[in-house]
Amino acid sequence: MNYEFTDTHAHLYLDAFEKDLEKVIDHALTSGVKRIFLPNLDSSTVVAMNRICGQYKGVCFPMIGLHPTSVKENYNEELKLVKEQLKNNHFIAVGEIGIDLYWDRSFLYEQQSAFEKQLNLAKENNLPVVIHARESFDEIFVILDQKYTPELTGVFHSFTGNIDQAKKILSYDFYIGINGIVTFKNSGLDNVVKEIPLDRLLIETDAPFLAPVPYRGKRNESSYVTEVAKKIAGIKELELEELANITTRNALSLFTKAF
Repeated sequence: MNYEFTDTHAHLYLDAFEKDLEKVIDHALTSGVKRIFLPNLDSSTVVAMNRICGQYKGVCFPMIGLHPTSVKENYNEELKLVKEQLKNNHFIAVGEIGIDLYWDRSFLYEQQSAFEKQLNLAKENNLPVVIHARESFDEIFVILDQKYTPELTGVFHSFTGNIDQAKKILSYDFYIGINGIVTFKNSGLDNVVKEIPLDRLLIETDAPFLAPVPYRGKRNESSYVTEVAKKIAGIKELELEELANITTRNALSLFTKAF
């Protein structure tokens, strides 16, 4: 195999991988997945994430951030930890951050505030952002329109929006992360992927969630990013090798501190 895949979003520190993490990473490596990027959730996941990235140095790379569904009344205390981690450790991005209005809208103000503050942290630390957007594109775009400057870079991970929303993301010169959802029947995401320029595409798993066909409904893992790549290669009418090289090159371009 003369090409490499990069899984730009996986939560390998979660309990779903507690019993067989070594096997999962070995399977990824033998499948051609040479790098796995780990976004943080909140204070409860930092230690495990950093431990795994230390154990699998050169394969697993950490991000630091406060996930929107973890934003509660104490979000400023959580953000203090993010700031401390940025001072004392090496990270490749500020993430996973954003706004999620699918489960609960009661903390919208706090999510907006946390998102803005973490965008500022990304700028201050010259790091890209990894954005989680669920039923919240409009709210996120309002903030990005206010906070965007050319030095701010990032990706909308697990993209499930429409073509107009994709074009809005591209107007910031951001990347768009595609995962197993693209393989789901009737997702409609294949029609959007057709319109996304190749140099703005990243591939991911979001493991252990959203396993692609033919593993849908099972635990997702980083080796399955190859199924995402196969689907996108078919949509774009490319050889798998070319798609792997392009998306890895894109990952290199965005997450420069991982290489």
